[in-house]
Amino acid sequence: MASFNLERHLEEVREAGLDSFPVFLTHLWHYLSLPDPTNAQYDIANYLQNGPRRRIVQAFRGVGKSWITVAYACWRALLDPEIKIMVVSAGGDIANDIASFAHTIIMEWNVMEVLRPGPKDKSSAVHFDFGPARPSKDASLKSVGITGQITSSRADLIIVDDVEIPKNSYTHLMRERLAHLVKEFDAVLRPGGEIIYLGTPQVEETLYNKLLTRGYERLVWPAEVPEHPERYRGGLAPLPASLVAAGVTHGTPTDPGRFDEQDLFERKLSYGRAGFALQYMLDTTSDAAEKHPLKTHNLILFDCDRETAPVQMAWGKDRKLVVEGLPSGGFDGDFYVRPAYSSDERAGYQGVATFIDPSGQGKDETSWAHVGLAHGMLYLLEVDGRQDGYGEETLQAIAASMLRWGSTRWVAEENYGGGMFVNLLKPALTKAGVQARYDDEYNGWATGQKERRICNVLEPLTQSHRLVVNRSVIEADLKVQERDYKHSLIFQYTRMSRDRGALAHEDRVEAVAGACSYWEEYMVKDVEQSEEAHQERMLDQEIAKFLREQGVTGGHNWRNDRQVGRRAGPKHYLQGRPHGQ
Repeated sequence: MASFNLERHLEEVREAGLDSFPVFLTHLWHYLSLPDPTNAQYDIANYLQNGPRRRIVQAFRGVGKSWITVAYACWRALLDPEIKIMVVSAGGDIANDIASFAHTIIMEWNVMEVLRPGPKDKSSAVHFDFGPARPSKDASLKSVGITGQITSSRADLIIVDDVEIPKNSYTHLMRERLAHLVKEFDAVLRPGGEIIYLGTPQVEETLYNKLLTRGYERLVWPAEVPEHPERYRGGLAPLPASLVAAGVTHGTPTDPGRFDEQDLFERKLSYGRAGFALQYMLDTTSDAAEKHPLKTHNLILFDCDRETAPVQMAWGKDRKLVVEGLPSGGFDGDFYVRPAYSSDERAGYQGVATFIDPSGQGKDETSWAHVGLAHGMLYLLEVDGRQDGYGEETLQAIAASMLRWGSTRWVAEENYGGGMFVNLLKPALTKAGVQARYDDEYNGWATGQKERRICNVLEPLTQSHRLVVNRSVIEADLKVQERDYKHSLIFQYTRMSRDRGALAHEDRVEAVAGACSYWEEYMVKDVEQSEEAHQERMLDQEIAKFLREQGVTGGHNWRNDRQVGRRAGPKHYLQGRPHGQ
């Protein structure tokens, strides 16, 4: 635009007061028929205008940080039409939405008229030029996915919006790959440029924490006044920090204009305690992992047979036992291990128990797990779930699964539906030919807080390394993680804590814990029998040693007289016997 005069333009911007981004944001919100920005939104706006060149905006979900940053990009372009802006997101869709929104603002709001592309300019909604800009191979504003062609462009301002999502951050390897990909921004950024991350952490080992070691600074806007402000390591934004300093009770909404107490309470129920801590409180403290006692490395991964199991199985901590190429889905550093020892001798399961956790139609699953008992070890053979409640498809799937694994008995959580599910499932099992017995006397599960029940069963069991997991269970769960990680067994297992409402969904891990709980009494008996057998072996050795010391030899089988030896002891047992007998 030959007629464009930058100095005159900037003077007009200053006269209108639009050289202040919070003022610009207010005018834009009014143009969009929105109320004035909330206190938290003004707080974010000030940080965007005055923050360091490499900064992270971590704000609770729903505060509007993405659209505030769209406005910031437009404002920066208004002050400098030569600026090159790149918007990056995980898959490109969010970035396209942001770029398209910026394009709409420029094309429709008369304040931005000067930036509209000319006839010869790039003018796609997600890849366009600012009218006054000099011709360049790089668009003035473009959007791209994190795995797209990033390094082919140059930018003065890179906006990275929600680049961390469950699908690219669930496992340690995924997080490492993402951390490597974002290093490419350094090859794109022009000297003196800015990089702004907008993000809500998806996991405790979030990328945003790693960025703090790479020269980035961060401000955090939790949805409530935090109980432990020190966990944010000095990164609390001015608004929540001022509420803490004023002694406002923790749990009070920091931005009631956005979410009031009732709204946040409902979101806690929906997200679960762990999900709310990440998505709304932005709490990613390293000690969060310590709240979760269930680790994948305490399990034994094994290809389980349908009918038999090794007579002896042992866990080991040698790094050579780590299963390579199978992401654990747990916290950083967690992994799966093969058995340190597995005997060739095999025997049938003493029984296979199926536990079913029914639910109605909706977001919860009707889940089930089969656990076999063999020689003091439990074998998790299969875990599955469906979301159609009591539907015929679910009943048939459970019956087929029980038949496949030879279930000998089954139980169901009866808190939901008052036993109606049991009455519906029984005919389906009969039709499928399942011989398993329903244990209507078992009542050891449906009492007390479920999170504590789950941990109280699985923690001692796994820390004593007596739970063997069929490798196919983990392989099937990886597919669930891709589809909906919240219904993943391993996600639920590793993120479970004793806090009430720890997870929004715990259906599958509850089914596993319920099936394991069924065998607790039998396992105690196995332990007692093993102890008794151990004591008998020790007594045999004591008798044999005593006889050797007395010079007694011969072929007498002293084990046949063990009960006599136990009652009288070796000395009395030998009285009256001729030497050499």
